Amino acid sequence: MAALAWLAAHRALLVGLLGVAMSAVTTLHVLVVPRQPRSAAGWLAVIWLSPIVGPVVYVLLGINRIARKGRRLRPEARPDREPDGGEAAAAPPRDVPALTAAPHLTALLAATDRLVERQLVGGNAIAPLVDGDAAFPAMLEAIAGARRSITLATYIFDGDQVGRRFVDALAAARARGVEVRVLIDAAGVRYHRPPAHKLLRAAGVPCALFLPMRRAFPRYWNLRNHRKVMVVDGAVAFTGGINLRVHHWFALTPAEPTHDLHFRVTGPVVAQLQEVFADDWAFTTGEALAGATWFAAPTAGGGAHARALPEGPDDESDPVPWTILTALGVARRRVCVVSPYFLPDPPLVAALDVAALRGVQVDVVIPARTNFRFVDAAVRGGLWQLRDHGVRIWMSPPPFDHTKLMTVDGAWALLGSSNWDPRSMRLNFELDLEAYDADLVAALDALIDARIARARRFTRADLDGRRWHQRVLDGAASVAQPYL
Repeated sequence: MAALAWLAAHRALLVGLLGVAMSAVTTLHVLVVPRQPRSAAGWLAVIWLSPIVGPVVYVLLGINRIARKGRRLRPEARPDREPDGGEAAAAPPRDVPALTAAPHLTALLAATDRLVERQLVGGNAIAPLVDGDAAFPAMLEAIAGARRSITLATYIFDGDQVGRRFVDALAAARARGVEVRVLIDAAGVRYHRPPAHKLLRAAGVPCALFLPMRRAFPRYWNLRNHRKVMVVDGAVAFTGGINLRVHHWFALTPAEPTHDLHFRVTGPVVAQLQEVFADDWAFTTGEALAGATWFAAPTAGGGAHARALPEGPDDESDPVPWTILTALGVARRRVCVVSPYFLPDPPLVAALDVAALRGVQVDVVIPARTNFRFVDAAVRGGLWQLRDHGVRIWMSPPPFDHTKLMTVDGAWALLGSSNWDPRSMRLNFELDLEAYDADLVAALDALIDARIARARRFTRADLDGRRWHQRVLDGAASVAQPYL
């Protein structure tokens, strides 16, 4: 009884000591683990300004536990790049035609060689597919023609009229003996009822969810698989930014029409895209995908040199942001950036400004309004960093444009799933493709110029003309930018 009385009498002191001890221990972890200074400062503020609660929140959300078992499975899950085990196609090419007119981009090629294991490979054909009106019929046609295998990974797979067409097509392929594997992010599958994974499983299509929410929460709920890739017979791939939902198919008159861009890819780089899917599938299910069923012999059929750039919280090399920074640093004539959520971190802002100050024409095309009002405010709150240095900001009118794209000097393009925001650059699992191909980049620049022709240039007057309450909202949203 005396002990209980003593504890009761000194409860406040003990709780205070516990809070200090918890804050001290978690502070040591924050300081020991490498991270961005702003992130470390933010977590230290949470830890010390919210005793007990702050350290608990840090333990749950601030520690990256995604030690990908896919890495450990890689030797078993990842096949040789060629079915016969040869490595001749992996030799880094130095006869890249696109570099003839832009030899300064050789420095970009050299830098990316150091950032990623995969080599730049030639002989690829990359065709843009504008909106779901072009992408979905092409994908469904490829599924209908599949003979051996189909792998499909996506962030959002709705059970709407578009999703059901894909479910039916995949089920039909499965019924005729094609091996099918579908991977959907466990958060993205929740956007629609009924969820697509239940429709797929009911139709007999093997399907898995990446980091299921109940098992992932709260440790991994913020780490989502944002990749979009489909590979058919190991020979033809589709990748880009389009999710499987009716929003992107304008011919079906969706309630929330959304522009986007996808790509049909053939050539040796398809094997790299399949490798990324195989790693994610092995991580999620433990099943290794290898052999001729999943990987076709590489055949050259186009003039693009390309390589896959997967990005994720399990890769400390951060290949996508570093590749972008290098591209901005070596650009000489023109840089075009299209992003639905434009929240670049300070190094990317500085690189854009420096490129413009060097005389490079820098065009950034972003939506006048996204599907998240708070993100709109955060974007506006950060644009002042670019307004005085010559970067041209273009606001595209509705409908919402979800396109992710970057081109440099008419010779190089970066396309895929990554947004210019902290979530894509630090938290999500993303998949991009870099390509050296003057014809492809010319086509992409034409698409960008068409968007600019419809857009309104964002000026200093737009920033200065905001009402006081909008300035407050924009400033508050921009403070949260590192966490959006």
